Amino acid sequence: MPPTLHLLTTILLLFHHHISAIKPPLEFQEAPAFQNGKECNNTSNIHIVMTLDLTYLRGSIAGVLSIVQHATCPENIIFHFITTQHMSSHLGRTMLSTFPYLKFHLHFFSTNLVKDKISTSIRRALDQPLNYARIYLSHLLPSDVHRVIYFDSDLIVVDDVVKLWEIDLNDHVVGAPEYCHANFTHYFTAKFWSNPYFSGLFKTRDRKPCYFNTGVMVIDLTKWRTYKTTKKLEKWMEIQKKHRIYELGSLPPFLLVFAGDVERIEDRWNQHGLGGDNVEGLCRNLHSGPVSLLHWSGKGKPWLRLNSKRPCPLDQLWAPYDLFKRAPLISDS
Repeated sequence: MPPTLHLLTTILLLFHHHISAIKPPLEFQEAPAFQNGKECNNTSNIHIVMTLDLTYLRGSIAGVLSIVQHATCPENIIFHFITTQHMSSHLGRTMLSTFPYLKFHLHFFSTNLVKDKISTSIRRALDQPLNYARIYLSHLLPSDVHRVIYFDSDLIVVDDVVKLWEIDLNDHVVGAPEYCHANFTHYFTAKFWSNPYFSGLFKTRDRKPCYFNTGVMVIDLTKWRTYKTTKKLEKWMEIQKKHRIYELGSLPPFLLVFAGDVERIEDRWNQHGLGGDNVEGLCRNLHSGPVSLLHWSGKGKPWLRLNSKRPCPLDQLWAPYDLFKRAPLISDS
């Protein structure tokens, strides 16, 4: 490449980077204010954790709107948004301008915590460091936060979240809907099941280990800290780097630590898989039974399918919570 052309290309790239830095890739309408209703008899705070990044920001904002819109005590909800420090200023301003009345805190997640622990998985989006932030909630949140609900950024809540918050975890660290009809063996490699040291782990559990989706969890952070749960999860990530015992990102370590030891929550609180599988992301129907939460886990995300003018039927249930003004420039793949 001639020097002058190389210089011109460099200048154009720097100019594009500068414009991108000052011009937000997403703009949102301001959400209405929601106040506690007459039926709100609860004075305690509800702590909800979500991650924030540019790729899933449109989904996060729809999720937040759905939560406060259906809550009897929206003013009691405190959101804890986990993000990386270099994006925090922009994302914080976006949340503040979209939800001026929302109670929230930003917490910075250092990707250095996991950069040497992440193994490649079947979909690039599953390898993003923020997917692993849920492992470090006990470190990221203040010590006086004893209980949280963790939500993924590709879901909407269509029921009063206080019902989920008040679920009794009994002696368990984590509560989540379990799916015991799923073939549990599919979540680990043949190398895992052929090694008695690994596969024998589940024989020590009080109950049969079942799959649960980590996109919706009620977590007792006091017990989490007491049992040094983060260290246990990190141990399995280190084993994975050496032995390749699973293919699905941050989910399998949770199964290894908690499967068979989860407080079961009604399935209505995670109608998951609406994004299809991790390869094609095809349309799916709802599972049978009542619905309190719709979750587009899988490759297909409703905002991307709506943008492409090829939405799935259930994506129309997500659309009323979408506050975007401009289409996203970043897509998941």
